Amino acid sequence: MCGITGWVSFDRDLTREGETLDAMTQTMACRGPDASGTWTDRNAALGHRRLSVIDLVGGVQPMSAHTPHGEVTLVFSGEVYNFVELREELTRGGEQFTTASDTEVILRGYLQWGAGVAERLIGMFAFAIWDARDRKLVMVRDRIGIKPFYFYPTADGVLFGSEPKAILANPIAKRVVDMDGLREAFSYAYNPGKNFWSGMRQVEPATIVTVDEHGLRERTYWRLETRPHTDDLGVTVSRIRELLDDSVSHQLVADVPRCVLLSGGLDSSTLTALAASHLGSERVRTFSVDFRGYADTFESNDFQVTADAPYVHDVARHVGSDHLDIVLDSKALADPEVRKAVLLARDIPVNLGDMDFSLYLMFKEIRKRSTVALSGESSDEIFGGYRHMRVPQIQQARAFPWIAMSIGPLDKDGTGLRPDLLARLRLEEYRQDMYDKAVAEVERSDSDDDFEHRMRIMLYLHLTRFIRNLLDRKDRLSMAVGLEVRVPFCDHRLIEYVYNTSWAMKNYDGKEKSLLRGAVKDMLPKSVAWRAKSAYPSTQDPYYTRELQEQGREVLSDPNHAVFELVDRNWLAGAVGDDSAVLERLTRLGLERTLDLAMWLDLYRPDLDLAR
Repeated sequence: MCGITGWVSFDRDLTREGETLDAMTQTMACRGPDASGTWTDRNAALGHRRLSVIDLVGGVQPMSAHTPHGEVTLVFSGEVYNFVELREELTRGGEQFTTASDTEVILRGYLQWGAGVAERLIGMFAFAIWDARDRKLVMVRDRIGIKPFYFYPTADGVLFGSEPKAILANPIAKRVVDMDGLREAFSYAYNPGKNFWSGMRQVEPATIVTVDEHGLRERTYWRLETRPHTDDLGVTVSRIRELLDDSVSHQLVADVPRCVLLSGGLDSSTLTALAASHLGSERVRTFSVDFRGYADTFESNDFQVTADAPYVHDVARHVGSDHLDIVLDSKALADPEVRKAVLLARDIPVNLGDMDFSLYLMFKEIRKRSTVALSGESSDEIFGGYRHMRVPQIQQARAFPWIAMSIGPLDKDGTGLRPDLLARLRLEEYRQDMYDKAVAEVERSDSDDDFEHRMRIMLYLHLTRFIRNLLDRKDRLSMAVGLEVRVPFCDHRLIEYVYNTSWAMKNYDGKEKSLLRGAVKDMLPKSVAWRAKSAYPSTQDPYYTRELQEQGREVLSDPNHAVFELVDRNWLAGAVGDDSAVLERLTRLGLERTLDLAMWLDLYRPDLDLAR
């Protein structure tokens, strides 16, 4: 796992821009603490920060191959899990390798197959290749969007980076946030390719972007397609077990310590059991997050049905893992320095409050003991695990499902924002436009009745929109501390297969994620196999809320703070003066947003263009 950045300009000599390239590359130091490298040509400059995971000695980047017609140079972030198989194929085709790295497999694969190499890769990746033979830059992102990848078109080329901060380190890029950026941030529509920063875009998942003197072109190399599913239930369950087993086996490959993030839910417990079966005599390491005193004060609700700890320990005992509970207290969660670290990691003031803070702190502790972690992210999107997917009103709603529900950490109403700003943002109109656009992408199967098609839409929206925010969150917070998180459920072969199973098959045993349970229940404690879906934990300690209010008072004490261009001052005064033992959900979410916005404005000093 690494951080990449670069600059292509057809009108200037970039060999003279070493200082700027170094600044762009340095912003990625957290993603790659082990090594740094840059490469420049007249029209291209590439930077790389490395987190060494495979072939610790080889695999140094930027990596170049010399051809009779020019140099071809690569910067790459991520992992290619089938690199051994591809290396063997390329060797048979005449390619000669000098390292044992997956980086060189991509480079040699490009020499053999051009940009079509992307279609042969299984993994999580974002890479850029400067091909001096044709004076072009080729940028490629993995099918699901696991690895982040941003670019900023310029008058004579492009800037790119794993994170916006790399692009913003170049003086050509303007730190502007306009109304479109705010709509994307506050609507939770998760529109592919869109970005918070004006002028900046994301390389969309499964997309190849080519930049040359004639301009910029994009090509999609994979889509989530509707296909007939002809396997019966028994064959389907067996095939899912086979695909999961293969994915976990490949994603355990590393030359550094590995672990599994264990919550005691079906998803993470599945990965733990499969990892243990592959590691043999080596004990699998597992880590979980908990809050001091949580077991004594926990109250079940629609979002968090059960506390994790008992189920975590059931699994740890069952597989014999080397387990550690990472126990956090509310003082640590409420520390403004933690909020600052999370904001700097994500570059945007749109977070999940204490759920992001605890995730960051957990990753920070894990990094002291492991470099690679497996996570159960995306299983709910694939297998239909969310409770709201079974609510008839949400099933039939012509709206994004995560917006239609009224629980959880998302605030669709923009609580605390200025009323005049909300009126001009027209968030409902924007969401509806983005929803209609997304639904139009869904292919209807000839065998789908109206209900089955609605559920196909439900899953498609989660797999092409909602999932991307979760993956970005997981990547940015883990890489902020140099921890590589791998997501075995995001193997595109598994997603393609399960997507085309019927909703009835996905729920054949009368409970969510039936297909996953059927595939792995023989490996799990019964308590875990049949545990009800429970979300990532959020602190219920009143101390945390009181600290939010105190920090809100500090913001309120500065009448000239730029945050009041966005936030309603009177609303904030009411929120920090609320003496309820437990703040109402939307009030707490609005207070979290206000603190994020205030600190982000102080850190990034953006120009706010609120004219439209």
